[in-house]
Amino acid sequence: MGDVLVFAEHRAGSFARTTLVAVNAGLELARKRAGRCLVVAAGENAGQAAKELARYGVAQVVVLEHPALARYLADAYAQALAALARRLGVEFVLATATAVGKDLMPRLAARLQAAMASEVVAILDDGAFVRPMYAGNVLATVEMTSPLKVLTVRATAFDPAQPSGEPAPIERRDAEIAPDALKMQFVAFAETKSDRPQLTEARIVVSGGRGLKSGENFKTVLEPLADELGAALGASRAAVDAGFVPNDLQVGQTGKVVAPELYIAVGISGAIQHLAGMKDSKVIVAVNKDEEAPIFSVADYAMVADLFKAVPELTEQVRKLKHG
Repeated sequence: MGDVLVFAEHRAGSFARTTLVAVNAGLELARKRAGRCLVVAAGENAGQAAKELARYGVAQVVVLEHPALARYLADAYAQALAALARRLGVEFVLATATAVGKDLMPRLAARLQAAMASEVVAILDDGAFVRPMYAGNVLATVEMTSPLKVLTVRATAFDPAQPSGEPAPIERRDAEIAPDALKMQFVAFAETKSDRPQLTEARIVVSGGRGLKSGENFKTVLEPLADELGAALGASRAAVDAGFVPNDLQVGQTGKVVAPELYIAVGISGAIQHLAGMKDSKVIVAVNKDEEAPIFSVADYAMVADLFKAVPELTEQVRKLKHG
C-alpha cells in the first residue's frame, strides 16, 4: 500500500490549474499503488486553498502552519515537507514541474535520501514512470527502488482533477522546522501585472521569435494579435536572449512547457529547445518566411510569408470576425 503526498502550490489561497494536475496525477498513482492520496498546503491563506482542494476526491488535506512558511522559501518548505512525509509514512511525494516544483522537490529528495523522477508524463501500472529525455526526443521508462520516492509531473501530460464526492477532512499541523537551519530570508516579491492570461494556463498562445527583430515589433506586430485572440504572449529563447522580451515569456526546454488548444509561432525557426516546450499543443500554426524552418515539421498549418505583412492581415481578419 503506497500513500501519495501531493504538494499543493497556491498563492494567497488561490491555486492554478497546474495544482489540480498534480492532484489528478496523485490520485492516479494512489489508485495504482492501492494507497491514499493526501494533499499538503502551506503559506498565506493555505486554509482557504485546503477547503477548495478537499473537494477533489483526495483522502485528506493537511495544512502546515509556521511563520517561516508564510512566503515560499525553499529551505523552510523542504524541511517542513520532509518531516511531514516521514511522519505520515507515505511512499511518494509529488508536485507539478512548475518553477516552484523544480526548485523544491530536488531539495526534498536530498533531505529524504529518496530517488527522484522529474517531468513525469505517464504512470505505469507496474510502478514505473515515463519521462522525456533529450528535449523530448526520447521517452525513458524509469523505476525507483528507494523506500520513499519523489517526483514532479509535467503539467501538460495530465488533465486537471475534477470535483468529486464529499469534501475530505482537513487537518492543521504545526510544521517541524529548526529555525537555526534556515539560510534564506524573504526580501520582496516582484510581480508583472498583465491583463492577458498566464502562459501556462492559456487556451491560446501567440509566440514570437528572433524573426521579429526587436522588442518594439513584439508590441506593434504580435501583441495586437494576442489581444484580439485573448491569448497569452510567449517567446523563443532566441528572442529572450536578444532582449526583445523578459525571460518569463520563454517557451521551451529551459522555459515554460505549454500545451494550449492553439499555438501560433511567429518568426520562430523551431530549434529543438523550443519544440520541446510546445509540440504537445493541440493545433500549431507557424508563420515563417523560410519554408525549410524546422517549426513546419510540427505545424498543423504553415504559412510561408513575411510576418510583418501576414500577422497584421491576420489580426485584421480576426478583428472583423469578432466584430462582424
